[in-house]
Amino acid sequence: MAAILVPDRGQREGPMSVNGTVVKLRPTAGPAGRTPPPRQRNIDRRPREYLTPAEVELLMTTAKRRGRHGHRDATMILIAYRHGLRVSELCRMEWSQIDFATGILHVVRLKRSISTTHPLRGTELRALRRLKREQEPSRYVWMTEHKTPVTPGGFRQMFRRVGEESGIGLAIHPHMLRHACGYKIANESADTQALQHYLGHRNIRHTLRYSELANGHFDGFWKD
Repeated sequence: MAAILVPDRGQREGPMSVNGTVVKLRPTAGPAGRTPPPRQRNIDRRPREYLTPAEVELLMTTAKRRGRHGHRDATMILIAYRHGLRVSELCRMEWSQIDFATGILHVVRLKRSISTTHPLRGTELRALRRLKREQEPSRYVWMTEHKTPVTPGGFRQMFRRVGEESGIGLAIHPHMLRHACGYKIANESADTQALQHYLGHRNIRHTLRYSELANGHFDGFWKD
């Protein structure tokens, strides 16, 4: 009769051989006999995965009031939102990507996305000029007081705290800014291909989720 072995703590679950007989190891519980809880799904933590334009404005207003880095933090939120940047793309931004004379941002995409150029509006240009004027010369746009670039982890922590202080009532994370950008443009334009290039999607299927859920599809359902 084959034995059933219980692995020691830290031993992987899986088959093993004992005296030529293959037996299967049972998984053990976590520390103190407790089984770790399953990871909570995003849908269980928050009702949606995007922010509204009004919520983004509230976050920027809240960030501006948070001490000496308020302008930098609010500008990071603005640029991430307006250009649908992933947090890693945002934190790697260099001044060489910004052409103040022509009002152009050279967007460098990651995750095999397509890089492109975006126009910079007056609000963005003024905020970026002020930031460059007030901080010491650097290669990267977003710098800490220790003269090092803001890291993705640092931005996530700041963004979470701003969300809590704003009273927005939603557990937020930076990628919601990219989704907010996609949904806003989809609600205001029917050009899905243009949105695809703006967000840098190689496959248009990733873009369709924004256009398919745009509010405009439901206009006119009710006449009163």
